[in-house]
Amino acid sequence: MNLPNFLTLSRIFAVPLLVVILLTRVYSPERQVEDLAIFIATLIFLAASITDYFDGYLARRRKQVTTLGMLLDPIADKLLISAAFISLVELGWVPAWMVVIIIGRELAISGLRSIAATQGFSIDASELGKIKMVLQVIAITMIILRNVFSWLHPLSAVALWLVVIFALASAVDYFQKFWKTVDIRVKASQKVKAGQRRKLIILKKRQRDVPTQ
Repeated sequence: MNLPNFLTLSRIFAVPLLVVILLTRVYSPERQVEDLAIFIATLIFLAASITDYFDGYLARRRKQVTTLGMLLDPIADKLLISAAFISLVELGWVPAWMVVIIIGRELAISGLRSIAATQGFSIDASELGKIKMVLQVIAITMIILRNVFSWLHPLSAVALWLVVIFALASAVDYFQKFWKTVDIRVKASQKVKAGQRRKLIILKKRQRDVPTQ
C-alpha cells in the first residue's frame, strides 16, 4: 500500500458515500433536496475525481507504479462515473438513454482492453477519451449544482450532450485502434507462417535433391 494506491482506493470508497447522499433525499418544505446535501455531494464527487489525476501523477513521480494500482485505477474511474450517472437517472435529472450510451461505451472499451491484454498488446487512452472524462466530471457537477443554481440548466444540458458525443467518438476511435492492431498482428503472423512454409518446402526439396550413395 502506497499513497497513489490509497488515493485510488479512496475514490472507490467515495462511491457509496456519494450515492447515499444523493439518493437519501433530505427534503425541505418544498419537497426538494436540501442545498446542503447538494453541496456535500458535489464536494465528494469533485474530490474523488481529482484523485484520478493525482494517483497517476504521484505513482509516476515517486516511481510507485504497481500492478494493483494499474488494475484498480480504471475500475475506480468507472465505478465513480457510473454510480454518479445512475444516481442522477434515479433522481430524474438525466435521461436514462444517455446514461446507457455512456456506461455501455465504458463496458465495451473494457471488453476490448481485456481481449487485447489476452493477445499480448494494450490500447492506450486516446485524447478523445481524456476529453470525455473531463466533460463527464463537468457535466455531473453542473447537473447536481443546477438544483441550486438554475442558470446552470442550459450549460449542464450542453455538457451532457458533449459527453454522449465524445463517448461515441472515442468508442469508434478505440475500435479502430483495436482492429488496426489486430490486423497488423494477424498479417505479421501470416507472414511468419508463410516464411516458415517456404523454408520447409526448400528444405524438403534439398533433401530430395541430395544424391544417394
